[in-house]
Amino acid sequence: MFGTSYANRASAYARVGTETSIEAASPHKLIMMLYDGALLALRTAAIAMRNKDVPTKGQSISKAINIIDNGLKVSLDLNAGGDLAGRLHALYEYMSERLLYANLHNSEAALDEVVGLLGSLREAWAGIADQAAA
Repeated sequence: MFGTSYANRASAYARVGTETSIEAASPHKLIMMLYDGALLALRTAAIAMRNKDVPTKGQSISKAINIIDNGLKVSLDLNAGGDLAGRLHALYEYMSERLLYANLHNSEAALDEVVGLLGSLREAWAGIADQAAA
């Protein structure tokens, strides 16, 4: 009717909803959103890998690497976080390397490994939600 499709309007609405959620989220919730976004991207990559959809696989793995490197890893305070932050930093580096390997070699095993690691970290992070709120 006005030159925009339903899909474009729905996409714009979803973006506004996401932006509003981010603005209102606590730091703890923001990290949860990063974990969720990376896991969703990796599930999409796994499906694309099985379907031999190379562009979607590459985009989804790149998105997950971006979330890990420019979201999760940069949120670490290596000075205040001590040994734990250092270990998480190294683990995030490892995950990014495994995802590059998964992309180059179509390795579902490497993809699954990173999904397992991120899932465990997400679960642990969710477990401290009450402490983070206090």
